[in-house]
Amino acid sequence: MSPDDQQREKQGLDPRGRSALLAVLLGVMLSTLDTAIANVALPTIAADLQSHASDAIWVINAYQLAVVATMLPFAALGDGIGPRRVFLGGLVLFTVASGLCMAATSTELLAAARAFQGIGAGAMMSVNIALIRQIYPPTRLGRGVGLNALVGSIGFVVGPTVASLLLSAASWPWLFGINVPLGLLAIACAWPTLPSSPPRPHGFDMGTAVLTATSFAALIFALGSMAQLAAWTQVLPAVVLTIAAGALLLHRQRGHATPMLPVDLLRRPMFALSAVTAVCAFATQGLAFVSLPFYFEQVLHRDAANAGYLMTSWPVVVAITAPLAGRMSDRHAPGLLGGIGLAVLAVGMCGLALQSHDPSLPMLVLWMALCGAGFGFFQAPNLTALMSSAPPHRSGGASGVIGVVRLLGQASGAALVALCFHLAGLRDGPTVALALGGVTAGLAAVASFARLKVRG
Repeated sequence: MSPDDQQREKQGLDPRGRSALLAVLLGVMLSTLDTAIANVALPTIAADLQSHASDAIWVINAYQLAVVATMLPFAALGDGIGPRRVFLGGLVLFTVASGLCMAATSTELLAAARAFQGIGAGAMMSVNIALIRQIYPPTRLGRGVGLNALVGSIGFVVGPTVASLLLSAASWPWLFGINVPLGLLAIACAWPTLPSSPPRPHGFDMGTAVLTATSFAALIFALGSMAQLAAWTQVLPAVVLTIAAGALLLHRQRGHATPMLPVDLLRRPMFALSAVTAVCAFATQGLAFVSLPFYFEQVLHRDAANAGYLMTSWPVVVAITAPLAGRMSDRHAPGLLGGIGLAVLAVGMCGLALQSHDPSLPMLVLWMALCGAGFGFFQAPNLTALMSSAPPHRSGGASGVIGVVRLLGQASGAALVALCFHLAGLRDGPTVALALGGVTAGLAAVASFARLKVRG
């Protein structure tokens, strides 16, 4: 341990360190909170902007597309120019884009502003752990990482409640307007205090970054277009671009010891199965959290505020069960714990889909809590499996995969909701989406149990 680290260990974080930590945690909170509140407000936004529900889902997809496309390139850029610059740039862009969201007068303009928000969020999310590593001394790093995870969970937990409270008192643009003062506060804390790193000008491959971003952006756009039953003239170019950019990316990375797209890790059976499990599980989450506001409001005729309160029970139970599952994963196989949790999630999703059109409040809360318990039991063991199956020198690549598979799954789930709305209509589409979520959760459970048969 260096003398500076020893001094920080004795004294804890000084005022400058606490200000820098506050800025990072505010960035994490904004990124997660914005996803949750947008989901709850989607029916209200669609109605106010006179947009079809399936088109309004691009408000969610545009954000997720941008984050997925930029996270790995921004992580590599942070290694080159330092995480401080990447984080500050992302924070400024996110704050400006929030103001643009507030001023949007159409679904297209709102989706475009949300894409800029997603780019800013991708920048912040790609380097937040790197900054915490610089802020905390090595012996307290676990505390900092744990605090980061806790704040991210809190943002997702309180998102539906915050949305409900704001919608009961103000119009939907204020859901994005609230980000502006919080973003300005984070900038004021971050600018003078975030630690600097010496630049490494040869540590970033712009060509690989462009191909990575293009591959993921084209993939998400293709999935969304197919779900919207768009014309082949829109779908085919996106599919061709995905394949072409992906092939060029693999060729460019061939033989690289630490590829930006970590295909070397996906050759490990445990890692690959854990990634598949995560994609299917987060697709279930995407199916649920995009369709549930429409289910509560359009099918069960609850108002937006009640819908938000009902949705809160899922993430609250996740926050309760995830630490328990994390402790149990030290003693039991992640494949077993994750499989059990995902099977419970499948039961909960099917239970919601099979409800009558006038279910009691306790039954709705019960099924939502069951979903939350199952999802919470999956998260920590799967994270353990992903990180432990990667060699120590590839922990950065593994961390990037964790973020990408989560967002890829959520974006796929949102696209599937749009497809359900197109095929079954607004009245039955949410119910079909919930039933489909039961199927994807079941597939995730199968992938998780399959890990019991592999090693490494």
